[in-house]
Amino acid sequence: MTTDPQELEHVEEDVQTQEPGKVILFNDEIHTFDEVIRQLIKATRCAKEKAEALAWEVHTQGRAIVFSGEMIRCVEVSSILEEIQLMTQIEV
Repeated sequence: MTTDPQELEHVEEDVQTQEPGKVILFNDEIHTFDEVIRQLIKATRCAKEKAEALAWEVHTQGRAIVFSGEMIRCVEVSSILEEIQLMTQIEV
Protein backbone atom coordinates (compact mmCIF):
# COMPACT_ATOMS: atom_id res chain seq x y z
CA MET A 1 0.00 0.00 0.00
CA THR A 2 1.39 3.40 -0.97
CA THR A 3 0.43 6.76 0.41
CA ASP A 4 0.04 9.81 -1.75
CA PRO A 5 2.56 12.52 -0.64
CA GLN A 6 -0.12 15.21 -1.04
CA GLU A 7 -2.38 13.24 1.31
CA LEU A 8 0.41 13.11 3.92
CA GLU A 9 0.96 16.88 3.60
CA HIS A 10 -2.74 17.49 4.23
CA VAL A 11 -2.70 15.27 7.33
CA GLU A 12 0.41 17.04 8.68
CA GLU A 13 -1.27 20.44 8.16
CA ASP A 14 -4.37 19.27 10.03
CA VAL A 15 -2.28 18.02 12.96
CA GLN A 16 -0.31 21.29 13.15
CA THR A 17 -3.41 23.50 13.09
CA GLN A 18 -5.20 21.40 15.69
CA GLU A 19 -2.19 21.14 17.99
CA PRO A 20 -2.82 23.07 21.20
CA GLY A 21 -0.95 26.30 21.68
CA LYS A 22 -0.99 29.41 23.81
CA VAL A 23 -0.83 33.12 23.11
CA ILE A 24 1.40 35.18 25.36
CA LEU A 25 0.88 38.92 25.60
CA PHE A 26 3.79 41.11 26.71
CA ASN A 27 3.66 44.35 28.66
CA ASP A 28 4.58 47.63 27.05
CA GLU A 29 4.61 51.25 28.12
CA ILE A 30 2.63 52.46 25.11
CA HIS A 31 -0.92 51.12 25.45
CA THR A 32 -3.43 52.06 28.13
CA PHE A 33 -5.28 49.50 30.22
CA ASP A 34 -8.50 50.35 28.38
CA GLU A 35 -6.89 49.75 24.97
CA VAL A 36 -5.51 46.38 26.07
CA ILE A 37 -8.80 45.36 27.69
CA ARG A 38 -10.82 46.25 24.58
CA GLN A 39 -8.42 44.33 22.34
CA LEU A 40 -8.42 41.28 24.63
CA ILE A 41 -12.22 41.20 24.56
CA LYS A 42 -12.18 41.51 20.76
CA ALA A 43 -9.51 38.83 20.32
CA THR A 44 -10.56 36.24 22.89
CA ARG A 45 -14.28 37.04 23.23
CA CYS A 46 -13.93 36.98 27.00
CA ALA A 47 -15.87 38.94 29.60
CA LYS A 48 -14.66 42.39 30.61
CA GLU A 49 -13.72 41.12 34.08
CA LYS A 50 -11.45 38.44 32.64
CA ALA A 51 -9.85 40.93 30.22
CA GLU A 52 -9.20 43.30 33.13
CA ALA A 53 -7.57 40.50 35.15
CA LEU A 54 -5.40 39.50 32.19
CA ALA A 55 -4.36 43.11 31.54
CA TRP A 56 -3.40 43.48 35.21
CA GLU A 57 -1.36 40.24 35.06
CA VAL A 58 0.46 41.47 31.95
CA HIS A 59 1.17 44.78 33.68
CA THR A 60 2.47 43.28 36.94
CA GLN A 61 4.21 40.16 35.62
CA GLY A 62 5.45 41.54 32.30
CA ARG A 63 3.55 38.89 30.36
CA ALA A 64 0.57 36.55 30.58
CA ILE A 65 -0.96 33.64 28.74
CA VAL A 66 -4.12 35.25 27.39
CA PHE A 67 -5.41 32.35 25.28
CA SER A 68 -4.94 28.58 25.00
CA GLY A 69 -6.43 26.43 22.27
CA GLU A 70 -6.03 25.12 18.74
CA MET A 71 -3.11 26.62 16.85
CA ILE A 72 -5.34 28.11 14.15
CA ARG A 73 -7.30 30.01 16.80
CA CYS A 74 -4.05 31.09 18.50
CA VAL A 75 -2.95 32.70 15.23
CA GLU A 76 -6.31 34.51 14.97
CA VAL A 77 -6.10 35.80 18.56
CA SER A 78 -2.51 36.92 18.13
CA SER A 79 -3.33 38.72 14.88
CA ILE A 80 -6.20 40.63 16.48
CA LEU A 81 -4.04 41.67 19.43
CA GLU A 82 -1.32 42.81 17.04
CA GLU A 83 -3.78 45.04 15.13
CA ILE A 84 -2.92 47.78 17.64
CA GLN A 85 0.76 46.76 17.83
CA LEU A 86 0.53 44.74 21.03
CA MET A 87 3.44 42.33 21.29
CA THR A 88 2.52 38.63 21.35
CA GLN A 89 4.14 35.25 21.00
CA ILE A 90 2.60 31.87 20.23
CA GLU A 91 4.03 28.81 21.96
CA VAL A 92 3.27 25.13 21.55
